Amino acid sequence: MVEVQEREGGSVIALMEVEPSQIHLYGCAAVEATADGDVVKVTDLVEKPDPGEAPSNYAIIGRYVLDPAVFGTLRETEPGRGGEIQLTDALQKLASDEKIGGPVHGVVFKGRRYDTGDRGDYLRAIVRLACEREDLGPDFRAWLRRYVSEEM
Repeated sequence: MVEVQEREGGSVIALMEVEPSQIHLYGCAAVEATADGDVVKVTDLVEKPDPGEAPSNYAIIGRYVLDPAVFGTLRETEPGRGGEIQLTDALQKLASDEKIGGPVHGVVFKGRRYDTGDRGDYLRAIVRLACEREDLGPDFRAWLRRYVSEEM
């Protein structure tokens, strides 16, 4: 992401495609394709939109390289969704007026990710990571097999 910011200027955010039914849990970005397939230009941002109003299924996943202009923009940003000042709203202002702080780009993440703010994802992350560890995995997987096969 730093490389994209050095090349393009402005701010860069990490994005991930999510199921449309899940977009209401995230900030969401409207994007335009660029010559670099994993990098998109952000044209609009909406904090936790209703699925029918989301401009895409690109969710903001909490990794940022921000232009310093965002801090002045945050100072001027009125409380938004949930009565809070939203970084998404400030970035939307930067995306709509590049003279303020340059463009906003997104890097589309395509790896494995768990949202540890979601209790189910938190548990899935712990189980997966424990299973993958050389020192814990064999015994833990054996226990997990026995546990899952028990009738509850």
